Formats: sequence, C-alpha cells, structure tokens
Amino acid sequence: MKLVAQLAMGIAVIAAWASQSVSQAADMVPVVEYFGDARPDAPELAARGPLAVGVRTQAVDHAGQLDILKATAGTPEPRYTRRLTLEVWYPAALASGQAQHTVYTDVLGSGANDPARPNTPFQFAGRAARDARPAAAPAGGYPLVIVSHGYPGSRLQMSYLTENLASKGYVVVAVDHPESTRADKAGFPSTLLNRPLDDLFVLQTVAGWSKPGSGHFLAGLVDPGRTALVGYSMGGYGALNAVGAGISPAAVAFVPGGGLAVNQQGNAQYEARRDPRIKAVVAIAPWGGAHKIWDDAGLAGVRTPTLFISGDQDDVAGYQDGVRRLFQGAVHADRYLLTYRGARHNTAPNPVSPAAIAAGFDDYMAYAEPVWDSRRINNINQHFVTAFLGMTLRGEPLQGYLDLPPLPAGGTAGRDTVTWKGFRERTALGLELLHLPAQ
Repeated sequence: MKLVAQLAMGIAVIAAWASQSVSQAADMVPVVEYFGDARPDAPELAARGPLAVGVRTQAVDHAGQLDILKATAGTPEPRYTRRLTLEVWYPAALASGQAQHTVYTDVLGSGANDPARPNTPFQFAGRAARDARPAAAPAGGYPLVIVSHGYPGSRLQMSYLTENLASKGYVVVAVDHPESTRADKAGFPSTLLNRPLDDLFVLQTVAGWSKPGSGHFLAGLVDPGRTALVGYSMGGYGALNAVGAGISPAAVAFVPGGGLAVNQQGNAQYEARRDPRIKAVVAIAPWGGAHKIWDDAGLAGVRTPTLFISGDQDDVAGYQDGVRRLFQGAVHADRYLLTYRGARHNTAPNPVSPAAIAAGFDDYMAYAEPVWDSRRINNINQHFVTAFLGMTLRGEPLQGYLDLPPLPAGGTAGRDTVTWKGFRERTALGLELLHLPAQ
C-alpha cells in the first residue's frame, strides 16, 4: 500500500508539473525559424538589412517560343507559350500591425512522373510580408536581381538570399523555369535552350513594369539599368550564357535539329541579344565547364564582373575541370572564385526542410551538403554576394571584403595567423577566395 501511495504521489507531481509547463508555454511567444537568419558566427555582411521586405507572386507569358521537346523532322520549329511564375521580393512599407511573415509552398521530388520521388508539397516560413505596399524608392530606383534555380529546383530554392538582398535595397525576382522545376521536370534540352532566354525576358518584363505609369506595383521602384543575374547550377549556366559565354559547336550538337544554335558563340542572333543593363553575375556551382559546353572562345565572351561560388568536391558541375575552369577562362571579366573546401554541389539552396528529411535520402541530398552546415554556407553566401553586388551595382566601397589574403591550407593549431575582413577570428577556416582582373 505504501508503494502504491508513493506512485500515486509521483504521478500527481508529474501531472502538476506538466500542467504548469503547458500554462507557461501558452504565455510564451512562439519562436519561428527562418532560413537565412544569421548564426552567431556569421560574417559581418550576412546580417539582414534595415528595410522591411514584401513579397508577391506574379505570372508572365513568354509567347512564341521554340518547343524544343516537341520538335521533329516533320515539325522542326513548333511554338508554344512559356508561363513563368515569378516571386518578387522588394523593400516594403508595412501597414500597422503587418508582420514580416509568410508561408512558402514548394514541392519535393524530381518531376511529375517519378514514382520513386513523387511530388510532395511542403511549407516553410519566410521573413517577408505578403502583398505589402512597396516602400518609396530612392532616386533612380532600386537595383534589380534576377535569380535562377537549379535543374530541377524552384523560385523559392534560395529564399534565404532573396529576402536578405531585398532588406538591403534590391528588388529581387526569382523565376520558376517551366520544364525545369521539381514539379514539372522534363527533357534537358528545354533547360539548355531556355535558361538565358527566360532570364532576358524577365529583365525586359520588369523593365516594362518599372516605367512610371505602367500601373504595376513596381512602377518607379526598379532601375533595370543596374541588373545582376544570380544562378545556381543550370541557373549559373544560363546566366553566363546570357552575358556572353556562347556555347560551343559541340554543345549545339547535343540536341538534334540545331535548336541550341541561338545560344552559340559567333551566331549573330546570339551576339545581338547581349543586354548592357546586366552589370554583374553570381554563378553558384554553374554547370557546363566539365561538359564541353564552352570552349575558350566562348568563355572569353564574358565581360561582365562575375562572382563564382563552388565546392572543391563538386561532383555535378565539376571543380578543377568545371567551375574553376570557367573562372580561369572568363579572361575578359573581372572575376572572383569563392571555394568551400570539402563541399560538393549544394552550395546554394536553403537548408534541408523537415519534409525533405522525412522523404528519404534522395530528397534530403537534393538540399544537403555532406560536410558543411547549410546555414553556415547560407550566411557566407549572403556576406560575399552583398559585398559583390554592393560594389558592382551601387559603387559601394566594399572592395576590402573581397580582396583578401590566402588562408593557411591546413589551418592552424592555435589562433588564426590570417584574418579576413568581416569574419571573426577562427571563422573563415575552410574557405578560399581568388580574384583575377579582366585582361
């Protein structure tokens, strides 16, 4: 009986403690985890900017485009309309009580017809106010940043970076490229053909929206003459092609029928579409360098300042024969190469969501880095992209954040012997940053 009484008393104590904990939890403000928030060891320029951020979803139709996946000998140039879904982040003027919080909906999987990895919707929190009123723009408007995802991917794949840039005074437009998202992945030739064409169409579209009197919410808000392209993997391929890296004859031959010739170096139609409003490129793990996409003449066509970002163990885009080759070959561009030692290909995406972890190894590995913490990579990307775009689009004196001494290859046993501007001591280990001026 004594044991029973002791057990009863113990249960009562536990019940009272649990009741008190629930009561206290109800009074607490819930903590929401946002991708892109700065870790304690984040470099200086990773910090979110001073401006509130709004976000809106737009859709635009690019009519009359070559439907390369349906081209046949009998119908060599079928045409269709490409509907592009855009996510637009911008400096906002919040209404009373309006919070910088939204919920993004994306999908896992690898295309609509993959039974091993079915499209599975998932949600995650964003630090932006949905449909908020735009803030008044400075004279001339905010610079424009166009963001292009991987294959497959989505416009929401790098929200940690898009929100961060908008908080610093950029209008950021991320594109869902049809036939190249996780929801609608289709044949690779579509991605090879359309990435640069989509980017340039979005630039032209936003330029129209930005004109005073256009009736669009971006009217008077954007300066398209100061545009940057940010691309990951196939997005990096498209960005480089858009600014002058014409593909090689060998790459054109990858797709029967010659449909890729519109992206070929030396083609008059290709050369004529170079857009001088594009002042900078950030190419994260850009695909193509190790796959005969570009020869030396094609890479020499790039004259736009470029920040390359890569892992030195990238087994998708390649490193020595891939991204580093592109960096070395773009001889007429002022360019930087940020390398994550030990990282593979996923040096751009948001961290792995709980939904991707639950979905299994393949969906987990679509986001994860085997060695590096994704949040750490995100913060470092925010830091260097902020410095690079600040210099190239706004003429800000941020050169000191990019012209850095080499770090010891093997690290140090004690205190760091070399420090980088913007990094606290002991926090730059594992990185390499190279700079080559334009010839």
